[in-house]
Amino acid sequence: MNQIQPQNRTPVFTMVICCAFYFILGFITWANGSLIPFAKKAFDLDSDLQAFLVTFASYIAYFFLAIPSSWILKKIGFHNGLVLSVVVLGVGSLIFIPAAEKSSYVLFLTAIFVQGSGMALLQTAVNPYLSIIGPIDSAAQRIAIAGFCNKAAGMIAPIVLGSLLLKGANAAEARLVQATTEVEKQTILNELLDQLHAPYIALAIMLAVFAIGLKFVSLPEVNTEEEDVNEKASNSSKTIFSYPHLFLGSLAIFFCVAVEVMAGDIIGTYARELGAVPQVFRDNATAFTLGFMLVGYLIGIITIPRFISQQAALRVCTSVGILFTVLSVFTSGVISFWFVALLGLANSLLWPAIFPLGIKGLGRFTKTGSAIMIMGIAGGAVWPLLYGFMKDKLHIDFQHAFLYAMIPAYLYIVYFASAGHKVKSRG
Repeated sequence: MNQIQPQNRTPVFTMVICCAFYFILGFITWANGSLIPFAKKAFDLDSDLQAFLVTFASYIAYFFLAIPSSWILKKIGFHNGLVLSVVVLGVGSLIFIPAAEKSSYVLFLTAIFVQGSGMALLQTAVNPYLSIIGPIDSAAQRIAIAGFCNKAAGMIAPIVLGSLLLKGANAAEARLVQATTEVEKQTILNELLDQLHAPYIALAIMLAVFAIGLKFVSLPEVNTEEEDVNEKASNSSKTIFSYPHLFLGSLAIFFCVAVEVMAGDIIGTYARELGAVPQVFRDNATAFTLGFMLVGYLIGIITIPRFISQQAALRVCTSVGILFTVLSVFTSGVISFWFVALLGLANSLLWPAIFPLGIKGLGRFTKTGSAIMIMGIAGGAVWPLLYGFMKDKLHIDFQHAFLYAMIPAYLYIVYFASAGHKVKSRG
């Protein structure tokens, strides 16, 4: 297997495939925004803390699967790894069916974890393609296009699932209030869970078709062994622990994804607590956050690095995030809702700025370093549970709990943008 040489132009078909992968990632990732309120009603959960296990099951998979994914790709290659990741996503989609049949929240969370595992493998496999399928000087443009597809899918997912699942969930909630027997109540819940069948069977079928087609198309393979040998000879005395800025960067990714998920997936719960927010806003809350994030992403494409550096953009975004968080807490109703949604604008450029700073200068450790950075995605698993614990167990007002969760995360990102990424290598 020969190392792929950069092309003089970007192959259109291969670029379309990459965009399709990013669309899949965005759709499945942000579908959680609709699954949280649905799960609470369909499984008759006692608290939001229990419902937030939806995001935990999805994002914690990155922590456990990021480094193993790099080993899998080394064994079977990037092309086969992409196919395998789509198959795993399809399997995860099918597990929703027995979860609904058995009314099992544990099986429901298992389905989400399996999907998260597929996404971890897909994330690790697809990113190198955007660097090798065309000239290096247009790589940023390819990443921007793929990122646009990712965020667009993120907007579509809660709208699609919201219309399919939450409409029925709202109607079922009203019927549950009037139910007089346990049998009647369970019948209503079973009918609600049956609504999972159609969307997830359809998703599994589409993923299966995509995986089969992908297996038989020609995509460039990636071989980095030659690069590793050359760099190892010139950098033999260092280990991955010689680069403290990598681990500081992974923690920054942890908090970056934490605030993204708080603004994108928790906003529906936040809107319900506010009360005076129209039902259509609550059902499609994640789409509003993702819409603002898409706007911020486009602003970044235009301004970085032509008008502003990545580090400066990171400092601006975190400052705006702190401002909008404070304003959301000290306002009420629809105004507070809009400030939470606007956090999508503040969060949009965090990942693009943090990730390259975290892996800068790693040389032959870049692949392992990238996996360590991806492990930081687990922030999306932990932070909603922290918020739910403060709100439901410590009985802190939901807005103040939001403030206490968000501000420390933003402050750490400010530190990384200002000083953390400059921590020098040892050895």
